[in-house]
Amino acid sequence: MNDDALAILVVDDNEDNRYTLTRRLKRQGYDEVATAEDGRKALELLDARSFDLVLLDIMMPEMDGYEVLEAVKANPKLRDIPVIMISALDEIDSIVRCIELGAEDYLPKPFNPTLLRARVEACLEKKRLRDRETAYLKRPESEKESSGGLLRAILPAGAVQEFEETGGVKPRRFEDVAVLCCDVAGFAGYCDRHPPEAAVGELQGQFERLETIALEHGLEKARTAGSAFIATAGLPHPVADPLLQAARCGLAMAAGTAETAPHLQARIGIHSGPVVAGVMGGLRFPYDLWGETVECAARIAEYADPGRVVMTAAVWMQIEDRCRGRACGPVALKGKGEVDLVECLEAPRSDTDPERRAPSAVDARPGPRS
Repeated sequence: MNDDALAILVVDDNEDNRYTLTRRLKRQGYDEVATAEDGRKALELLDARSFDLVLLDIMMPEMDGYEVLEAVKANPKLRDIPVIMISALDEIDSIVRCIELGAEDYLPKPFNPTLLRARVEACLEKKRLRDRETAYLKRPESEKESSGGLLRAILPAGAVQEFEETGGVKPRRFEDVAVLCCDVAGFAGYCDRHPPEAAVGELQGQFERLETIALEHGLEKARTAGSAFIATAGLPHPVADPLLQAARCGLAMAAGTAETAPHLQARIGIHSGPVVAGVMGGLRFPYDLWGETVECAARIAEYADPGRVVMTAAVWMQIEDRCRGRACGPVALKGKGEVDLVECLEAPRSDTDPERRAPSAVDARPGPRS
């Protein structure tokens, strides 16, 4: 689905509400926003053209939002359109009833712009995934088995879609990407003490565990290089707080490695910024990343002590109000000169977590250095 062509229908009997929602949605980049002042008009529009999302008021005269929602979900042509219910009601029974009738989410009045953006984007992402799954299921079984599985094994989901549609994946620049490099420390010594088959099997198992942790935290595996596992947050699709997600993922990787493979430890470097990603080559090709952000993450990992998650102080400033860290002191980083490094000690899952620290929450004492 082309994001530029996303169509949203706003249904509300209050003209001010329709205007407010339309204006905010367009500010968020959704240019194709239609409106309906009542339930019957909404059903007529839904029958006449295609929409990707419906924002539906509950309290309307003649035909309320519950009735419209029931009609949409009873129609095979419309039932897969995600619906976010909107109402001044904040009663739990109303929310439960909407969800039971098939609504994707619920948004209270007055409208909070941040909450509106988050819920709209979440619903549209679910629809994208459902549309891709539907298209995939309609393909011949032989084609799915021969090409789909292989492509998904070597390319990110977004790149697979582009490759299937165009026959290639053009390299392009992504602005806000967090790159995590997890180097499996101690593997060289492990190789010296074990047969090649055992050593490779151990590294394969470790990479599989790291990939699982990355997926759990919303990161995408980019590639492996020797004993290093590289993943990204914010590529190929934007995510909220990519750097914070990468920090949480790094801490989970360090803890997971210490628990499942104590003879191996993870050195983790994180950097954030623009990258270029795509496919190079014509006959045999990997999906790869290039740029200073990727190189910097790998070099930072070299300075991390085993079991530690490290980033530059400049990058740390982006998440310092939500995490706890410790200054590691300056190092001479190739291509960057002398930079200060910070170890991320803790990245709470919620902004209301009691361990959340105030801005500039970096302990002054330097941490261990390699």
